Amino acid sequence: MILIGGGGHAKVVADILEGVPSLFPRGYVDARPVEGTWLPHLGTDDRLPELLAQGMTQVHVAIGDNRVRERLFRHVLALGFEAPAIISPFARISARARIGRGVVIMPGAVVNADATVADFAVINTCASVDHDCQIGTAAHIGPGTHLAGNVTVGMRSFLGVGCSVPPGVVIGNDVMVGAGSVVVRPLPDDVVAYGVPAIARRSNIKKSS
Repeated sequence: MILIGGGGHAKVVADILEGVPSLFPRGYVDARPVEGTWLPHLGTDDRLPELLAQGMTQVHVAIGDNRVRERLFRHVLALGFEAPAIISPFARISARARIGRGVVIMPGAVVNADATVADFAVINTCASVDHDCQIGTAAHIGPGTHLAGNVTVGMRSFLGVGCSVPPGVVIGNDVMVGAGSVVVRPLPDDVVAYGVPAIARRSNIKKSS
């Protein structure tokens, strides 16, 4: 498997892959070599068609920015790469959960029965997604965040470290929720929200970045 990106997020993904023999990381592509990573630098994104022709058919976009990750995943899938889900052997995933392409589920995470995690989403370290939750395309559930049953998180939304969401709350698309927030009421699309309880404070200016 090839990783796109070589930063901190990629380090965690690579560490998971080393425990999954069929998905062992061959290296990463990035604009330049990244200091502090043990993975080989395979060049820039321009080498992807060549690497695909050499038989490296699987790829993962190991980039934290939700919009960039979604865009690059769609690009590499169009090139002909495969993007299997990456699930830590130390995560607990229900056999009745539905996990999309390009998803990464980090160590200690839990995804319970009838939850859906859509393509390119991230369920980060020790996060929990309870029954019947709906996690949208390219959303990111931060470390230690806990979602009760029937929660909806929209496309490209980000919940920071240690958030809590009680049952049935709906969070819209392109929402950013600050670390430690408690989301007790619905949040509309395109807002930045934080606090206990979380309140929409301003527009999500990163949406167009």
